[in-house]
Amino acid sequence: MDTLITLLVLSTLPQLVVPEDPPATSIQAVLEMVSGESSIFSGESVELKCSISDPNQATWSYRWFRESKQLPQKGENLILWKAHIKESGKFYCQGARDTIVGDILSLKSLPVEINVDGGWAILQVPPRPSFVGDTLMVTCRIRNKPQLHEVILYKDGVEVLRQKGLNPHLYLTNLTLEDQGKYSCRASWDVDGYTRSVISAVTPVEVLEVLTQPRLEIVADAVLIAINRMKLICNLKYNAPAPAPPIQYYFYKDNSRLGTSTSENHDEVQRTPGQYSCKAKVPELNLSRWSEPKSFGR
Repeated sequence: MDTLITLLVLSTLPQLVVPEDPPATSIQAVLEMVSGESSIFSGESVELKCSISDPNQATWSYRWFRESKQLPQKGENLILWKAHIKESGKFYCQGARDTIVGDILSLKSLPVEINVDGGWAILQVPPRPSFVGDTLMVTCRIRNKPQLHEVILYKDGVEVLRQKGLNPHLYLTNLTLEDQGKYSCRASWDVDGYTRSVISAVTPVEVLEVLTQPRLEIVADAVLIAINRMKLICNLKYNAPAPAPPIQYYFYKDNSRLGTSTSENHDEVQRTPGQYSCKAKVPELNLSRWSEPKSFGR
């Protein structure tokens, strides 16, 4: 009887329901630089800010990391004040939210890399890759901003540009893939009747094609062979910055177009011998690229 009474009492107790926590771990922290540059001289400062876009508008605290090491800072802003060379590295942030089941962590942010240079010259380049046909401005920045009388730009150790005067900005026009490489700059100025000359560390410059040459792939697996079909796939890389205009794909057999254009990079066609190719076209950018022809069944 005692056992039965105990069961009855337990069955009548109100159930403690723990509210389901929202999928906070799918939220990613966003890290941005609010002041300073990604490459700075020792003694200069940089400020980073971490933000969490939470649809539930919950309160978050912040965790900061340099490489794999967690830093003591807790606020949404991180300031490297009069930075030292040893503070160079990739910085991340992460949100943390206190709940009844413990801390819920956001995904870590994408990294922001800070390089603290102890020398006299820094070659500054844009943080994102440049594209074929663009004009790229690089800046040979000198500590304490003296009045320059000459700036020289080097690519892979070979001089590519030289200019006289105070302007530290240099321009690479009509970029090609051959302009990709490791760049440095040398600047000179006069002080107390002497000429001083300094050279920067190397900085990589990346140049991409907006639309790479397509590569046609022909797939004829057992399922497709059973219905006398095959699949044409037009593989390429599309590097246009967002929002990127749409691509149209065209498929050809023996230089004759197969059907209409498609927004998909693949198409199923009759499995017959011939020479196949594909074309990718971005009408808004007036760009089009052809693949090399590929023989099938010959």
